[in-house]
Amino acid sequence: MDSIPTALTPAHLLRLPSPIGRLELTADDEGILSLSIETDGQLPLDATPEEPSPVLQRAAEQLGEYFAGTRQTFDLPVHLTRGTEFQRSVWARLASLTFGDVISYGALGNDIGRPGSGRAIGGAVGANPVPIIIGCHRVLATSGQITGYSAGEGIPTKAWLLSHEGIAHR
Repeated sequence: MDSIPTALTPAHLLRLPSPIGRLELTADDEGILSLSIETDGQLPLDATPEEPSPVLQRAAEQLGEYFAGTRQTFDLPVHLTRGTEFQRSVWARLASLTFGDVISYGALGNDIGRPGSGRAIGGAVGANPVPIIIGCHRVLATSGQITGYSAGEGIPTKAWLLSHEGIAHR
């Protein structure tokens, strides 16, 4: 039986293996919409058939290179269609971080003109729809401690990504 497209069904969908679990990428005709990391063996759209696109194939190639250690930057169109202005400002700052960079929640708040907004910053970081490509794993407590991660298996996934980039953490 063919699936019936809905407003919640992305135009394009691709899944790929990775060292941190299966990844699920969605896109519209303009760019990447989301990247999900497998959690407890599940992906959000596991029941939806794949519908690859050139941008998703390019993303799969670049993610493969990232995990192999041969790519440190992504050259992909990201289309952030959801999120508040505040969330998008946090994601824009995260997008400016490069491989191996780290920032604290407090410094991130200061950088976007919202000092003292640690809890809200944490919520916006956790709501990032395209982890890895927009490196939300690069945010740590001022002490260098991992305080949480909303993708994949949580803290172990974040610890793997940080170690992969040579970022010290506790």
